[in-house]
Amino acid sequence: MRNSSYWADDYVYKKRSVKDAVSQIHSGQRVFIGSYCGEPQALVSGLAEISYKLSDIEIIRLMSRETTPLMQIADQTKDQAMSIRSIYLGSARSKELEKNKRFYTPVNMAEVPRLFSSRRIPIDVAMVQVSPPDDFGWMSLGVSVDVSLAAALSADVVIAQVNSRMPMVLGQSFIHVNDVDFIVEIDEELMTITSSPPPQKAAKIGQHIVMLIEDGSTLQIGLDAASQATIQALSNKNDLGIHSQFLTDDMMHLYAKGVITNKKKGFNNGKMVAGCSVGTSSLYEFLHINPAVEFQPFDYVNDLEIISKHNKMISMNVAQRIDLFGQVSCEAQSYTLYAGVSGIADFIRGANRSKGGKSIIMLNSTTTVKDDDGKERRVSSIVPQLFDTIITIPREDIRYVVTEFGSVNLFGQSTQERAFALISIAHPEFRDELLSEAKKIGMIGQDRTLGESVYGIYPVQLEENVVVNGETITFRPAKPVDDRRIQEHFYQLEKADVISRFFHEKTQFLRDDVEVMSQIDYKRNLTIIALIGEMGFDRVVGVGSYYLEPATNMAEVAFSVSKGYQNRGVGIILIRKLAESARNRGINGMFAITSTSNKNMIKLFKSLPYKVQSEIDEDVLLSCNFSEPK
Repeated sequence: MRNSSYWADDYVYKKRSVKDAVSQIHSGQRVFIGSYCGEPQALVSGLAEISYKLSDIEIIRLMSRETTPLMQIADQTKDQAMSIRSIYLGSARSKELEKNKRFYTPVNMAEVPRLFSSRRIPIDVAMVQVSPPDDFGWMSLGVSVDVSLAAALSADVVIAQVNSRMPMVLGQSFIHVNDVDFIVEIDEELMTITSSPPPQKAAKIGQHIVMLIEDGSTLQIGLDAASQATIQALSNKNDLGIHSQFLTDDMMHLYAKGVITNKKKGFNNGKMVAGCSVGTSSLYEFLHINPAVEFQPFDYVNDLEIISKHNKMISMNVAQRIDLFGQVSCEAQSYTLYAGVSGIADFIRGANRSKGGKSIIMLNSTTTVKDDDGKERRVSSIVPQLFDTIITIPREDIRYVVTEFGSVNLFGQSTQERAFALISIAHPEFRDELLSEAKKIGMIGQDRTLGESVYGIYPVQLEENVVVNGETITFRPAKPVDDRRIQEHFYQLEKADVISRFFHEKTQFLRDDVEVMSQIDYKRNLTIIALIGEMGFDRVVGVGSYYLEPATNMAEVAFSVSKGYQNRGVGIILIRKLAESARNRGINGMFAITSTSNKNMIKLFKSLPYKVQSEIDEDVLLSCNFSEPK
């Protein structure tokens, strides 16, 4: 490297053409290529053109969209001209990825920079793309800091493609002119990715996840459709923060709306922190010298201790399959390596340690596969047990799991509880089969059933968080995993409340009796519960149910509210939700049978916005028709 008293003179001295710069690469060397949308496309094309002159070049890269098909060159030369080491985590099941699986290197993202800086994997040449230098000679790696900074600072020779379209991104993203050996000035459009509207499944998954995200949360989000749908559904949240591998257009839009403020992260307040960005040219313009954005290498962004310092850290990552034990496989897709390139394990464990944090796994309940004869068929993404794939996340690290059919929390759950929870959010077409297989391998007792819930579609629109006297109470339809919570609620009721609910003294609330409230079809029969506390460890403080009488198309209702929550409006919310749902399902009306002494129930029923008829015999029969408003 030439010494100079002034960096600008060095800059001029180091300028080369693409041809001259790539000619510095020799046979037998290891070459790092800048990743993601920061790939130096002109340099890669130049390398491809001279590849026939070279032998035994090893390419190292984090991810590439293969605008220049280096894998094809490797195939054609049987790896003699070059071989490729792609940093990768996950399993490659599709035919497109299967044929290139020899190139993939499973490494935890936080460890990759240290592999380079420690020279465990020495880099001879690093080819990166940077912004033009500032007045002091500093050039930014822009949209791709990730592992590229460590590679550039560790390499024996650095070739920098200077592109005026590369944004100067603040944070630990800079390399000095004095630290590069050759400079190639070529302006070209950065690679962009324009997302399309998320599919219906992804939108439904997003609806479930939004219910789990509190104001003031810090988010890590992937690049998949479900993550995109979740981000788009967060418009009504407040003071969200970002600490994520990627920054995307959807995050930029939420920042512009004031939803993302980064004020309550608890660490790096006021900053969106990431390692790279994937998106449109508008996103790259947003990043340019933006004091609200800070890019750091992946050994910082993905560091478990750093992640866990954030308040309410939420990690959201997509899986392709999960078994009933909770083991997760995060496979790459043939059309993108995003799901394969991963720091999922880091973010899951960091979020789990964070104060108020949540780790969330998202997956479509089904996927489509092709048989040997080419015919497509639908299979369940929730399986009894994973045998034929790589386990990306072990069962002990899994917390929240979300499909388009609902969300569950597996933390602290027994094997049987986990199996029931996951079956409840599987596609209805496969629930019976999963239950049967779970019984065969001893995960679920032989006497257990799914009841009516086997075909039920969970109505997420009935979920609502309501602040009552300063306490947040969640109102939602009951799920098959709620039977124990409902039992505990009944056991804790006052004696008088038990008699009012069941018309006689009752000291046992057997599982078979409770299951009819939780294993429901959400149409003919519905139970709404009121809960306090963290999902999975929450406590039922109110239960409202209706049961349809087909002969009259009228629904009978019954209620119970814990003593500490009576006269606080809990019952009113429950009965109005039941009435709304029943009316939307085409039911004519509701009725209740209660004792003359149960003034609370009578008052509750009469709070409905319909004309109420009362018939008094030994008990009171209350009824209303939805076609007769007050």
